[in-house]
Amino acid sequence: MVNYNDKNLDDIFYVLSDPTRRAIIQELSKGEKTTKKLAEPFDMSLPAISKHMKVLETAGLVSYNKVGRYKYYSLQSKAIEDASNWLSDLKSFWEAQFTSLEKFLLNEKGESKE
Repeated sequence: MVNYNDKNLDDIFYVLSDPTRRAIIQELSKGEKTTKKLAEPFDMSLPAISKHMKVLETAGLVSYNKVGRYKYYSLQSKAIEDASNWLSDLKSFWEAQFTSLEKFLLNEKGESKE
């Protein structure tokens, strides 16, 4: 397996454990949005959404571009890519383990019939 920065992965998965933040990430996958626009689907105040945005920003999942009074948030693909690569490596490991187990069980089954 590839070595990953565990602290970054811890931060990313902790941040993504919150359903509101996952929904914000999903919304930002459609394109850049202001805090106000991101808050529309949620029954929460703008300061509450701003706190979620700060957490996402600290984890490196989003960044913003300030234009006048508005912050336009967008996804940072590097952090998502790191988490995705880690999950892919883990998936490959377990697929190889299950393939080995399947071969072993088929071999055992074949031997027991004889």
